[in-house]
Amino acid sequence: MLAKLNDLELWGADIGNAYLEAFTDEKLYIIAGPEFEELEGHILVFHKALYGLKSSGLRWSEKLHDIMKDLGFLPSKADPYIWYRENKDGTKYEYVAIYVDDLLIAMENPKEMIDQLKEKFKLKINGDGPLEYHLGCDYYLDPDGTLVASPRKYVSKILEAYKNMFGEDPKSSKLPLDKNDHPELDNSELVGPDQIQKYMTMIGQLQWAVTLGRFDILSQVVSMSRFRLAPRAGHVARVKKIFGYLSKTKHYAIRFRTDEPDYSNLPDQDYDWCRSVYGDVHEEIPEDAPKPLGKPVVHSVYLDANLFHDMVTGRALTAVLHFLNITPIDWFSKRQATVETAFYGSEFVAAKTATEQAMDLRGTIRYLGVPIVKQTYMFGDNKSVVTSGTLPHSILNKRHNALAYHRVREAIAAKIILFYWIESKANKADILSKHWDHASVSDII
Repeated sequence: MLAKLNDLELWGADIGNAYLEAFTDEKLYIIAGPEFEELEGHILVFHKALYGLKSSGLRWSEKLHDIMKDLGFLPSKADPYIWYRENKDGTKYEYVAIYVDDLLIAMENPKEMIDQLKEKFKLKINGDGPLEYHLGCDYYLDPDGTLVASPRKYVSKILEAYKNMFGEDPKSSKLPLDKNDHPELDNSELVGPDQIQKYMTMIGQLQWAVTLGRFDILSQVVSMSRFRLAPRAGHVARVKKIFGYLSKTKHYAIRFRTDEPDYSNLPDQDYDWCRSVYGDVHEEIPEDAPKPLGKPVVHSVYLDANLFHDMVTGRALTAVLHFLNITPIDWFSKRQATVETAFYGSEFVAAKTATEQAMDLRGTIRYLGVPIVKQTYMFGDNKSVVTSGTLPHSILNKRHNALAYHRVREAIAAKIILFYWIESKANKADILSKHWDHASVSDII
């Protein structure tokens, strides 16, 4: 997203035999066995950080840290494995994201850095070039030049694993789960150890698919994950149905569009909070964040709650979907810790979660050196919650909602959040909060 916004090239690369580029920091040795032939019985001292040593990962991390510092990069305080530096004319930042030995590079001239790694630091670089695949996700350009991320190869891989497990392809399905399905009410027989192992494997595969961008199955995977220790036959059938949905929608992807959303028609919310219990409160801006460079971003967040999502415990489900400009960049779905008996309470709990995530994400954005446009725009479809949250003179009628109520209102008073009501059919978080049908989410996916 930031790369496309600031016209940076995206490259990927892999460092071959990475651990062997580092040296041990401890005195480690073995006594050679018969496989060493004439060296049998000799004491062999480790010099390099061999694969399998407990400290090799740390040694390699330290080695790469020194290399990145030498290239002029600094680790972000938002994530120490995201490195940044100013470009040559000081108008934007360049980034390198590191996952062990995999590099994701967003720079004006990534080839220059790759050449330095090869020539100056003598690293063995494999697969360097324009980004096509990274950690299980495919990257490509649409015909109109829009960057697209899709885990289609990974989905194909887990579908092949499914066929190996069950001897057949999953049955194609239009939906991941039936609308308003409640798997917690399933009373079919418990499955045996072999099916439990397969169930756990499938849930793990689906969770990574969600991480790679398939948030359209998030609420369904959340529902089914809770049964992985003791699934029933009906639960296994439901997870198979999710695989059938993936087989039909392998092409689904996230398009990284950098246009800013148009919120010019939203009403003004410039209320005077100084006489409220929050006083003259302001957003805490980190003083150690890098100076903002490059094009600004607009942060939007949609929230929803599904009351009595779990019919056994009565717990609702919180759903939060974050956007930078008009691109989804983070998603969340989880059962609430408390049991709420009314939509008002469950929606306020969801609003509190969305507010805290928004505040955290704003800090992350700032520590990446990205300028933010105004407040975060937060949208919910419960008018009572939005009214209670945004009007300084509103009164709390239910004391057990106090923590969520004041958390949201303080963020609004501090001008961190702008909270607006939208109709349920326009709420993009709906896809994360319930087992949906295509009619209800057709404008989202």
